[in-house]
Amino acid sequence: MTAALNQSADESSKLDLKTTYRTTLRMVERLHRQLLDVIKDELDRNGRGDINSVQALLLFNIGDEELSAGELRSRGHYLGSNVSYNLKKLVEGGYLHHQRCASDRRSVKVSLTEAGRTTRDMVADLFERHLVSLGPVAELTADGLDDVNNALARLERFWADHIRYRL
Repeated sequence: MTAALNQSADESSKLDLKTTYRTTLRMVERLHRQLLDVIKDELDRNGRGDINSVQALLLFNIGDEELSAGELRSRGHYLGSNVSYNLKKLVEGGYLHHQRCASDRRSVKVSLTEAGRTTRDMVADLFERHLVSLGPVAELTADGLDDVNNALARLERFWADHIRYRL
């Protein structure tokens, strides 16, 4: 009888984990799309139809650094063709400076122009405004977000290990 109860509990626990994991997968995907929608809304409010939300987020993530496309990819922000296409568009739009690396002529380093810094600041201001209402509106605290970040970091590590070690 005890073995049957333990097996039933294990199956129930496995089902709960499966349901919860699938919910997490959908939530991660939905949150990323929604973040891009929030940035798009901010761009629209500021009359910025010349740049899309992915490009604005890319500028925000470059910040004050000088980076290569490979460095942006390795940080996990973007897919290869996605980052190359968007970097090209941002250079053409005057948001990024680009120059070939002295040590590796195949590699290009990018940094923000004044227009790029203006857009980066607009996105940073948006995120700063969010900080004011996270607690009162979303009922999120630093501890709560820290728990979410820790769980997502463990999930990221699990996925990276899955690829690296072919689990």
